[in-house]
Amino acid sequence: MPMIRETIVSTVSAAGQVHFAPLGIIAEGDGWIIAPFYPSTTLSNLRDVPFAAANFTDDVRVFAGCLTGRTNWPTSACDEIPVPRLADTLAHAELAVTRVSEDTQRPRFHCRVLRSSAHKSFQGFNRAQAAVIEAAILVSRLRLLPRERIEGEIASLQSAVTKTASGVEEEAWSWLLDAIRVFYAR
Repeated sequence: MPMIRETIVSTVSAAGQVHFAPLGIIAEGDGWIIAPFYPSTTLSNLRDVPFAAANFTDDVRVFAGCLTGRTNWPTSACDEIPVPRLADTLAHAELAVTRVSEDTQRPRFHCRVLRSSAHKSFQGFNRAQAAVIEAAILVSRLRLLPRERIEGEIASLQSAVTKTASGVEEEAWSWLLDAIRVFYAR
């Protein structure tokens, strides 16, 4: 099984509109595979502008925010690609699509790393950060998974948030819980 790294992928449209998406990118040798679901903004953007930045961040609000309509994150220019990166990130990789493996549900964009840069030191994760990322994945699959599974996994993750969260993780967690409540209230 390949390693998957949870990141925030930034892409741009042909018109230059920046888009951030939480995505697990797949390790492939010295490069990465981006496999967005069809249809998605990330998929359309990669077809129009075949570059992306993989943003490695420990700020879980970005993961939760991308799934709850909070998408206006400060950016900085990348050095080698026409796609910006998150301004406040631990590190980023600038990726160029080298080929696409087509699939009707989830095409795979095979990417070469043009540049990697570190910006801040990593201070370690707390359990609440991992819980928020897992909850974000669940929120991204609300239409795909049974309600009982979503609610059961959220209940299991709650303990880590209660025991180890800072204000940042508590904020992100609340955004995700609100999104779940709104989804099931329909």
